[in-house]
Amino acid sequence: MDMLGIIRKKKRGEELSREEIEYMICGFTREEGGIPDYQMSAFCMAVYFNGMSDTETAALTEAMAHSGDMLDLARFGTRSVDKHSTGGVGDKTSLIVGPIVAACGGVFAKMSGRGLGHTGGTVDKLESVAGYRTGLTGEEFFAQAERTGISLIGQTGNLTPADKKLYALRDVTETVDSIPLIVSSIMSKKIAAGAHNIVLDVKCGSGAFMKDEESARTLAQKMVDIGKVCGRNMAAVITDMDVPLGFAVGNALEVREALDVLRGANIPDLCEVSLALSAELIAMCRGVAVKEARYMAENALFGGAAYEKAKEWFTAQGGDAEAELAHAEFVREIRAGKSGYISHMDAEKIGRAACELGAGRKTKNDKIDFAAGLVLRKKTGDFVREGEVLCALHTSCEEKLAAAEKIFCSALEFSAEKPRKKKLIIGIVR
Repeated sequence: MDMLGIIRKKKRGEELSREEIEYMICGFTREEGGIPDYQMSAFCMAVYFNGMSDTETAALTEAMAHSGDMLDLARFGTRSVDKHSTGGVGDKTSLIVGPIVAACGGVFAKMSGRGLGHTGGTVDKLESVAGYRTGLTGEEFFAQAERTGISLIGQTGNLTPADKKLYALRDVTETVDSIPLIVSSIMSKKIAAGAHNIVLDVKCGSGAFMKDEESARTLAQKMVDIGKVCGRNMAAVITDMDVPLGFAVGNALEVREALDVLRGANIPDLCEVSLALSAELIAMCRGVAVKEARYMAENALFGGAAYEKAKEWFTAQGGDAEAELAHAEFVREIRAGKSGYISHMDAEKIGRAACELGAGRKTKNDKIDFAAGLVLRKKTGDFVREGEVLCALHTSCEEKLAAAEKIFCSALEFSAEKPRKKKLIIGIVR
């Protein structure tokens, strides 16, 4: 067995065996004398053009999941849950879903990533809370999950090392947008993270990786199928990302908004997506119908139990859910230059505007400005009068305001007629 033979088979569109895939991943992650980057890049390009069967994708997922540390959440039985978003703008649902599910008896023991580019990362958001520890030891992580039902930390250094190496290659060889490689990347991390029940929030629209519904459904179905093959309970909720979720985009701003929702603030789109995801997880881990699980989730959110759970969670990890969060030194309001309905918002551009203000990273080494970001005052479908405030930009660096304003303004389209309202929950795959 050799890598040239594997590349040759995939170049011809032939199916690789599980043994060949395991040999390849094992060799790629070996530090010395392993498979070189240039050969793995050739494999990625062959997959990009010829695809992989479901059997191959499942084998690749499991091989990458077992390439490093594996969390064992078996002590929590069927109560362990995990939730993953494919990436969006203003997506702070993990901060809401976790406390809801934990308040309903689930164990939300989760490792989350950082943001890169126009999409935010849950770990960055939580690190905007003074004192919050994202780097618990394994013992602390499990003990807190046992005690409070929720523990959310950054990914460990040796979780799916094969995926880290492979993604870096895909990023520089234009092979990121390959369904089998996306599926194996996401699902290998979820399998390695150990949860029995997994719900995926598959974003669809201008601010998402999947721009159209057909691609989003294909990705959702593939991930659900692979997760089931790997022995997990699975569901995927396909949600709209043509418009940022909620009003806040940026780390401290999003934490503040998430906590406001847990305290009872009515932010319809953010509440609806959070409740839909929570209901799927509660149904799985409690063994009840989704309709009953939705009722339990609503009671936890609107009755205050979820907020009490959030306070317990933050305190356990060194933070304070009721403490004041960072405020930006400079705030600029952007006003409408004409009257009309907002007919479209390019969510990716809005995410890029927040990134320009310091809320995100253009490279992995960039430092985050936790106070930076933007707060929308108007969204798609709203009527705006000339001079009304569209958005407030927040930053600690005044020089960044002009470029961010230009990007934001280019993201909006106006019309004389009110646009048709799009569905927020596009579909659910189980």
